[in-house]
Amino acid sequence: MSKIEITNVTDAVFGNCVKMANGIVELLVTVDFGPRVIHFSRVGMENMFHQDREMKPLGEKFPVYGGDIHKTYGGHRVWISPEIMPRCYHPDNKPVAARPVANGMEFTAAVEEKNGIQKVLTVMLSDDSPGVTVINTVKNVGNWDIELAVWCLSVMAPGGKEVVPMPAVKSGLTHNRSISLWEYTEMNDSRIYWGKDYITLRQDPSRENPFKFGINSEEGWAAYFNRGQVFLKYFEPVPDGFYPDNGCSFETYTNGDLLEIETLGELVYLAPGESAEQTEEWELYEESEVPSDCEKEIKEIMDKYIQ
Repeated sequence: MSKIEITNVTDAVFGNCVKMANGIVELLVTVDFGPRVIHFSRVGMENMFHQDREMKPLGEKFPVYGGDIHKTYGGHRVWISPEIMPRCYHPDNKPVAARPVANGMEFTAAVEEKNGIQKVLTVMLSDDSPGVTVINTVKNVGNWDIELAVWCLSVMAPGGKEVVPMPAVKSGLTHNRSISLWEYTEMNDSRIYWGKDYITLRQDPSRENPFKFGINSEEGWAAYFNRGQVFLKYFEPVPDGFYPDNGCSFETYTNGDLLEIETLGELVYLAPGESAEQTEEWELYEESEVPSDCEKEIKEIMDKYIQ
């Protein structure tokens, strides 16, 4: 018998939400706006996702949106890449349609009329493990072709440490990895460790300045250690795929409030009525040990989870 329970709940700040749990992990998805997976934790433990309970505005009040404005909210969301102002900052403040699917729920956002797209988030729990399947979908509901990549952002709570594997394919005398940097990124930032096999990035609440990098991921996973848990995000990068930002299938960003773990689909042209999707697999385990920047130690810890 399935242990999955799906109930309607009300959050004091975020309003109507759908709670999903399987006795091991639990999630909360907003339906008054979004959709956002605003909470993800082991049952009875702290939320691994960042929440902006002040719902601060993000970006400018672009006239094209009639005074409506994108808010941070936090949690996990579907976006589109490349990041272009104001296209990516279309407000997601309208109610969401939710319907049940096998082992979970499908959440459909209101149509982004100015962009001609609609976003869908499908969340499905495992019956007997800490695993969650998240399908991030973008549909062209406009009248002409659109070029985009599905962009999946998990906004993590402050105070944790991320581990990202370096590409490791043997390439002889030719390069085997590319790293993209943003204009505000300082490579000698004290929060980042550039290793041979791993990159680590700390979220430091005392450091307000932003930091971001992207890579051509081959391993297809990243991990975040925080609050006695480790969050694992898996995805399937396409070797030599056509990705945004100089070939990035994975990106990560941090500032003084949060850390984002971001996966990207390939750049595609969507004709009217066509959709693109990016599937992620999430796992969440109790883990009291946070690795140092010693790569042997990182490997020993990650080998418990990454097979």
